[in-house]
Amino acid sequence: MLQYQFSCSCRRIALGHLAAEEPSKSPQPFISELVTPWGGEVTPANAWREYPRPQLRRSGWQNLNGLWDYAVTPQDRQQQPEQWHGTILVPFCLESKLGGVQRLLQPDEALWYRRRFSVSEPRGKSRPGRALLNFEAVDYRCRVWLNGKLVGEHQGGNTPFSFDVTDTIRIGENELVVRVEDETEGWQLRGKQVLEPKGIWYTRVSGIWQTVWLEEVGPSYIEDITIRSDAERGTIEVAASVAGTRPVRTITLSVYDTDRRLQTRARGFPNPRVPDPVLEIRSARVEVAQPKLWYPRSPHLYRLKIAIQDASGNVLDEVESYTAFRTVGKTRDADGHLRLTLNGKILFHHGPLDQGWWPDGLLTPPSDAAMRSDIEFLKKAGFNMIRKHIKVEPRRYYYHCDRLGMMVWQDHVSGGVKPKWTRLEENPQDAVWPQEHHRQFMRELDWMIDNLENHPSIVMWVPFNEAWGQHRTLEVGKWVKKRDPTRLVNIASGGNFWPVGDVVDHHQYPHPGFPFRPSRYRDFIKVVGEFGGHGLVMRDHIWDASRRNWGYGGLPKNAEEYRERYVQSLKMLNELRAKGIAAGVYTQTSDVEGEVNGLLTYDRKVAKLSAEELAGLHRKLLKPSPAEKEE
Repeated sequence: MLQYQFSCSCRRIALGHLAAEEPSKSPQPFISELVTPWGGEVTPANAWREYPRPQLRRSGWQNLNGLWDYAVTPQDRQQQPEQWHGTILVPFCLESKLGGVQRLLQPDEALWYRRRFSVSEPRGKSRPGRALLNFEAVDYRCRVWLNGKLVGEHQGGNTPFSFDVTDTIRIGENELVVRVEDETEGWQLRGKQVLEPKGIWYTRVSGIWQTVWLEEVGPSYIEDITIRSDAERGTIEVAASVAGTRPVRTITLSVYDTDRRLQTRARGFPNPRVPDPVLEIRSARVEVAQPKLWYPRSPHLYRLKIAIQDASGNVLDEVESYTAFRTVGKTRDADGHLRLTLNGKILFHHGPLDQGWWPDGLLTPPSDAAMRSDIEFLKKAGFNMIRKHIKVEPRRYYYHCDRLGMMVWQDHVSGGVKPKWTRLEENPQDAVWPQEHHRQFMRELDWMIDNLENHPSIVMWVPFNEAWGQHRTLEVGKWVKKRDPTRLVNIASGGNFWPVGDVVDHHQYPHPGFPFRPSRYRDFIKVVGEFGGHGLVMRDHIWDASRRNWGYGGLPKNAEEYRERYVQSLKMLNELRAKGIAAGVYTQTSDVEGEVNGLLTYDRKVAKLSAEELAGLHRKLLKPSPAEKEE
């Protein structure tokens, strides 16, 4: 394997830094004074240094986050700019405080990046390997050049992508250039981003907003893995796809419980020749005696090592991963209501709607520790689930949910045109989408599932929310069920209900409710996918004190009234639970811009109800039934 030795220079940047004036006046987003505790500690040397892909981990990699040159040009300009306008701190977006620029990218503009890095001569390796350039997320459409050569293009702002740059990277100095276009609105899948933020719509995010990194792999390498664990049979099965140039003879799977190796199994191939460019490898399977099950209270993980060898037994590539034994399902209770199950046990899902926005990083959490802190607070507060709302987080987010024991309902990112919102009424409507935009919607949905499907914490896919971009609902729902039969599908949370998937989901504010129709919803799990949204203004922790700061049902007079409203919502949710409701999603984890309906302030410095008090209220008002006792 070729070992590249990468080095990148970093220097300290002050928030709001702009190295040189731009050629024309640039509109700014609203500039708030809010900074999280973690954001105040960010420097070019420490910005997102963690390995970004915990479920397919290698040792040979180099982080390219830090200060990059940037420029903004008219969108019709295709040539690299002759002058750069300043520096931007990657992986934070152009509009964010932590990026250091805070400039709005207009729909008719292009954003350019430039990064120089060096590669040293490989030492002690007889077989040259390959080099991959990885982007965790770029919003929305980009082209990438390395040393003046176009190495790839990508469209889609929410999921990772890679380019093989083996033939382009060189020993010594290298120059990486990225060009981005981002119209924000229109057909793009954009989630909560808008050109004019207000209400439930937030500041746009443009350009690189997650980690950029280089990776060294073998001459043939594991490009992707799919992990399937079966608790009933006690088996773990890993299928891998391989790319590269050298013949592969076997795949070896080793399973560890903490540091104790349980079993190793190798599988050969009917034909050791690796075709160009990808070979789907038959899976290797191991058996685990008395498997330990994954629950929110005991999130047990098994460590994996996967390797590929040539005919002589030489290891061409090796990756580390992990998995868990857990089974997601549904069952009818004694009253005939469908309930959610985990490992065959009925479990009421209770958690917050989680937007994943930050005052200093916008879509990008200021750090891994900041991102982890939200999950830890919610766990301590007695929640067992998070509905990740209209956003795909960095892959490390789901790793933390896996190891901490937090179930996730994962939304697809919305965009495009929407139909009339009729909620759960009969004769729903779908929006009409041109085929090219539907194909892109499905492409991005598939990428999201492909990148996240190995995470045991994810128990449900949510393709649509509140009719936003809802189209071809039956087709999309059937596709997702076939694509991943191991999880439940909530086809449209709060949206127009079509009889597909597993769940019927109603939104009601401020207190929860549900329009029960036994005959219409008999074959679907009934959930309240959003409720609450009780607001409380915390002085000195507001995004913009001059705007309307709001919560659902109007703002309470004081903190005591806020607490009373929260308790009342819990009581009503528990009453609905007795009538057949299987889950409740409270809006929301934190304040976001003008929304002050979070359990935490936007800067995460104040909890409006402490985690300990929330946990006590949840235990008192949402006591588990005998069928819901968790191991």
